[in-house]
Amino acid sequence: MTPPDTGREAPRPGRFQWHRKHPLAADVAVAVCVLTAIMLAAVVDRHGPHSPRLIGHPPSPVVAVLATLACAALVARRRAPRTVLAVTGALTLVELVTETGESRAPVAAAAFVALFTLAARTDRHTTWRVGALTVVVLTGAAMLFGTGPWYAQENLAITAWTGLAAATGDAVRSRRAYIDAIHERAERAERTREEEAGRRVAEERMRIARELHDVVAHHIALVNVQAGVASHVMDTRPDQAKQALAHVREASRSALGELRATVGLLRQSDDPTAPTEPAPGLGVLDQLVDGFVRAGLPVDLQAPASAQGLPASADLTVYRVVQEALTNVRKHAGDGARATVRIVRTEAELTVTVLDDGAGRPPVPRGRTGSDGGVPGGGHGLIGMRERVQALGGTVATGTRPTGGFRVRATLPLHPARTEGTPL
Repeated sequence: MTPPDTGREAPRPGRFQWHRKHPLAADVAVAVCVLTAIMLAAVVDRHGPHSPRLIGHPPSPVVAVLATLACAALVARRRAPRTVLAVTGALTLVELVTETGESRAPVAAAAFVALFTLAARTDRHTTWRVGALTVVVLTGAAMLFGTGPWYAQENLAITAWTGLAAATGDAVRSRRAYIDAIHERAERAERTREEEAGRRVAEERMRIARELHDVVAHHIALVNVQAGVASHVMDTRPDQAKQALAHVREASRSALGELRATVGLLRQSDDPTAPTEPAPGLGVLDQLVDGFVRAGLPVDLQAPASAQGLPASADLTVYRVVQEALTNVRKHAGDGARATVRIVRTEAELTVTVLDDGAGRPPVPRGRTGSDGGVPGGGHGLIGMRERVQALGGTVATGTRPTGGFRVRATLPLHPARTEGTPL
């Protein structure tokens, strides 16, 4: 759909912009130039035997007035192109009907300029419709009221100049529309690039936040437990307190190492101190379980050798799932609880199940769960766990067990694409 003609033109980038910054002055200059050309053509005999020459007398006052009025109307050609074309066309008809012979002046030049302006500011259908009407009216009047034959070159010139004005104006309009479309696409591409960059930054922040949560929640929970043990037996059993403090020191060292590796992801690629340690996975799962065992949580690990050799993303996700699940057991199940970690791998998927017997877990009121889908106060650990697994196309199921305790079950697909009907 073509936008309505408002009489104004939006500024476009270019080297010479004076005529866009001062449109009225530019229109006045155009009107003066057209009037000068009309008056010169009126006093020059273009059909002399040797060369163009002056006819010896100025054009009649009627012709001069008509030319002046037609050119004066061109000052408003940008604001009202249809009206200006109608006025200049009517004055041209008057000149063609009333004046003959050597006193005739090409007032039609003003109509040609008005038609060009209309074509440059409207749609193509309107241009050719109005242009055809202008050709028929002006050429017909010249043929009917002219002194020469109907095929005289002056009559054919009116047809040619009218078509040229309409075609040139339409070409200018098409070029402006093309340039506007290029600018719009460039701006849209720039906005899309900025939105994509913002989305990637948000995703990276969320990923790093999940890493930090997993590292901090696990190690701080172990430090808290061991510090509590050390404080409790400091006076009566100093040897056990010393052992607990050693565990605190070891857990703190591990936390600092993982934090350093995680925060190092934010550094630039040319940073010489960028981390080179591999991400944790099933290869160090026994160390993770051993840390919980030394913290007082008995863990039964059932991870066959076939579970090794996972993709890096799945390997890290399985490690974080077990880490978060055991941390929740240590925080919420209480003293005396036991946990079981079972990893089963098939050709299509890998299943991680973390169970606890809930021996030390306080009763949970019916219908009340924490913000992460577990017990009250569970925080966002299970939410982060679910986001990790879902990012790889897997599923997480959590809930209480009928016999007591809590269960976390995560399933990860091992194939990038699964056909319909493949068992889970």
